[in-house]
Amino acid sequence: MAASPMFPLGSVLFPRVPVPLRVFEPRYLTMVGRLLDEDEPGFEFGVVLIERGPEAGGGDQRASVGTMARLVSAAAGAGDLLIVGVGTRRFTVERWIDDDPYPRAELSMLPELEWSEALAPLLAEAEAVVRRAIARIGRTLSDADTELSDDPAAAAWQLAAIAPLGEYDRYTLLRSTSMGALLRQLIDLTLDAEELWSAG
Repeated sequence: MAASPMFPLGSVLFPRVPVPLRVFEPRYLTMVGRLLDEDEPGFEFGVVLIERGPEAGGGDQRASVGTMARLVSAAAGAGDLLIVGVGTRRFTVERWIDDDPYPRAELSMLPELEWSEALAPLLAEAEAVVRRAIARIGRTLSDADTELSDDPAAAAWQLAAIAPLGEYDRYTLLRSTSMGALLRQLIDLTLDAEELWSAG
């Protein structure tokens, strides 16, 4: 099993959702440089949530489920790189390899969550709940105005990304085993967050 380059973060990445990253640590600059040197376009790296520990410097405890990110752009800054990845497939980490020179892991891909037209009312409910919570809790206007994809599966993940939730709730959503479960949990967690905010 080939080891994939990994980028542990303090946030969850969902499929079909972009992630902008400022890369400044030497180990990740090396990783991105190697990805950019590859012959084939569309190179990917894995993103996992850091459950404990700092984002920079290593010594962190990492989640076991994450999302592959396809590198779509890279621009050099003053001593760093500004890159954008887009989430593709979810995976489970089978085994971490020594961080030499950057984190790597052996992965097993998880099946994509399948969309069914029977879920359309649930998606509509999830969108209404998330947009209302954003408006009440005061997330940024860009979140409130996010236009969802015409692809309903992509739209479900986009709603998960803009919902006003903490990272552990997002991680719960990432681990969903069906599209229906994702949407139901998204509604429940967002309602819980809204209730907590109202009580505070």
